[in-house]
Amino acid sequence: MADLSYVRTEMVPEQAPPPSSVGVLGWLRENLFSGWFNVLLTLLSAAFITMILAAVLPWLFHSSWTAGSLNECRQQIAAAYGEHAEGACWAVIRERHLQLLFGFYPSELYWRPVLAFVVTFLALAPVLFPALPRKMLWGSVLVPFLVPWLLWGGTLWLPLTVLAGFGLGYVALRGVSGLAGGLGGVVAAAAVAVLWWLFLAGPVAQGAHALFPLGLEPVPSRQFGGFMLSITIGVVAITLSLPIGIVLALGRQSDLFILRTICVGFIEFVRGVPLITLLFVASVLLNYFLPPGTNFDIILRVIIMVTLFASAYMAEVIRGGLAALPKGQYEAADALGLDYWKAQRLIIMPQALKISIPGIVSTFIGVFKDTTLVSIIGLFDPIGLSNAIRADTNWNGIVWELYGFIALMFFVFCFSMSRYSMYLERKLQTERR
Repeated sequence: MADLSYVRTEMVPEQAPPPSSVGVLGWLRENLFSGWFNVLLTLLSAAFITMILAAVLPWLFHSSWTAGSLNECRQQIAAAYGEHAEGACWAVIRERHLQLLFGFYPSELYWRPVLAFVVTFLALAPVLFPALPRKMLWGSVLVPFLVPWLLWGGTLWLPLTVLAGFGLGYVALRGVSGLAGGLGGVVAAAAVAVLWWLFLAGPVAQGAHALFPLGLEPVPSRQFGGFMLSITIGVVAITLSLPIGIVLALGRQSDLFILRTICVGFIEFVRGVPLITLLFVASVLLNYFLPPGTNFDIILRVIIMVTLFASAYMAEVIRGGLAALPKGQYEAADALGLDYWKAQRLIIMPQALKISIPGIVSTFIGVFKDTTLVSIIGLFDPIGLSNAIRADTNWNGIVWELYGFIALMFFVFCFSMSRYSMYLERKLQTERR
């Protein structure tokens, strides 16, 4: 008798998915041809990309690498690809790439900025990648004193005396905290360190150098330029703006009226003023407020202004992360009996920083790109050097090759920061899906 049941008594054998739903065909069907509107956009985009590539690729590859001037470039391109052919003159990059990278830094001393940046990125590695040995952080502490000495040169005793100021401040902190409390210890540490740096560090360094002359050949700031200058300003501003921004964000949320007012006033003033205005203040107006004869390095002035500018924006980004935390996190910290600083360090601030990662990295990228504004006040960053190169009669009229090379270098740095941001977000993703 035939089995007329509606329920199967055996398993259906497993079958392979349709070829059009997996692999390359599946990806194309899902992402590019999932509907009539998506098909239309795909075809229009393909036509637009083809048109752009048809115009750009011949210009990129019909190029000259050996010419000594723009006219010679054009002659070589015409001889190789036809009388009316147009192409890129990459010879200017071959001839001036060292100047774009190092500015007017002495060529025999290029090893110093190269070593300084290698040491800087090695010092940042244990901070950026926690899987590395924690002992490497001791080297990260010393690098901020080593790198300026490598770049500017001078006596070795000056960075050592600056480092000694932090040691004296720590001794004052430990000694006074037991007598006057934590706040008194902080005030004493700051006072001791500042007095040492203002009045004793210089004479002690000069006396030690007279007895034991150790140092490098000094290089004045006017010889700095190119990507070396942009990276120097960008790395210092990025590194310092994060802790200063955290302090400002906490100060803005403080219950102390004076502290909150100062932080709010600073943040709103800096965010309400264009960066170029602050750079003009650093370049021109700041000298009017200093004692006569004071030699305040222009690059140091610019670094201070860019750092303060970035710190104000960083404070608002972090404040947004603090505001996004649910109130229960603060209540949990209180229930555990943690004081304010332990609660911020162990519970509140790690979560706020994780929430703020996209905004923090966006601020970092913006700060690094804004370093090109220093060309307006006479510093030779890559944009300023491109103008100087085009002022040469041999390369007068060349534009796209220089700006293309500069854009490529900035893209490499900014894209690397954005990819690290995505890596960090994935690593810190602890919520269950």
